[in-house]
Amino acid sequence: MPAIGYVNKLDDGSYRGTLRTLSISAALKIMPNKEKKPDSDRPDYRVYANGAEIGGAWIRKNKENGADYVSISISAPEFGPRKLFANLGRAAGSEGDDEFAVIWNPTE
Repeated sequence: MPAIGYVNKLDDGSYRGTLRTLSISAALKIMPNKEKKPDSDRPDYRVYANGAEIGGAWIRKNKENGADYVSISISAPEFGPRKLFANLGRAAGSEGDDEFAVIWNPTE
């Protein structure tokens, strides 16, 4: 799947980088949700682009190996009535443990 952005994980647990599609280039922040209560369905992270909140992200478990990953759901007028889904994965060719690609996860 194609990468639609790249982020770096910071010491405070947030991710910062850039979201890029054919029509969008925006500063991307994925911030820990300080309002999340244990065992709630609220997102683990809040997602912002150019300062506007555009979605949420959840920590999920990989069914095959049990490893944690971050699943992102965002929506914005530029996407029309549909949501965009993505996952954070290791950036290809990256040697750092803090560099991630935002990997588009089409639903259809």
